[in-house]
Amino acid sequence: MLTLDQSLAFLAAAILLTLSPGPDNMLVLSLGMARGRLRGVAFGLGCALGCLSHTLLAVVGVSALIAASPLAFGALKVCGGLYLAWLGVGALRSRGGGAVSAARSTGMAESPRRLFLKGVFANAINPKVALFFLSFLPQFVAPARGDANLQTALLGLAFTAQAAVLFGLLGWFSGSVGAWLNRRPRAGMWLDRCAGVVFIALGLRLIVAR
Repeated sequence: MLTLDQSLAFLAAAILLTLSPGPDNMLVLSLGMARGRLRGVAFGLGCALGCLSHTLLAVVGVSALIAASPLAFGALKVCGGLYLAWLGVGALRSRGGGAVSAARSTGMAESPRRLFLKGVFANAINPKVALFFLSFLPQFVAPARGDANLQTALLGLAFTAQAAVLFGLLGWFSGSVGAWLNRRPRAGMWLDRCAGVVFIALGLRLIVAR
């Protein structure tokens, strides 16, 4: 089991990393603003729970195999980049569905369940997250205190829990901006356009990154 000092040190580092600006934060914020707090929260929780797959990979050591195989890592990297680019194209084609009411009236709004699954999938296929877990979690494992695999699993669960709380709060409070966008459909349209550009840029960056 994890000691109190071990847990506090890990949570402090995990919260700091989760709060730092990054793709997940940006996507949760933009979805919460564009499509309402419920959808922002759903996508944020999906992103957080996607970390469970990387925890499992870290425990069984598959992430190390991916890191050691340029072909496997390259294929996963390209798939993740293409998926982000596909999300960006969808946002660029939006007809101003940034506001919740506008999205519903045009049929462009996705259900919270679908956005939750998208968040899980987008995080689960991200090779950078897999490598991050492989390098981050073991730093807080103390083999002398017990089963290293069990400690790794508990650390991964703790990271997922704090990410779910922080992303959920981000999605919830960003939704208040959505009420303002409901009264300004064109602002929502341009927000979708900006989000689409960001999605595509992140996807291309993931594909070409070394």
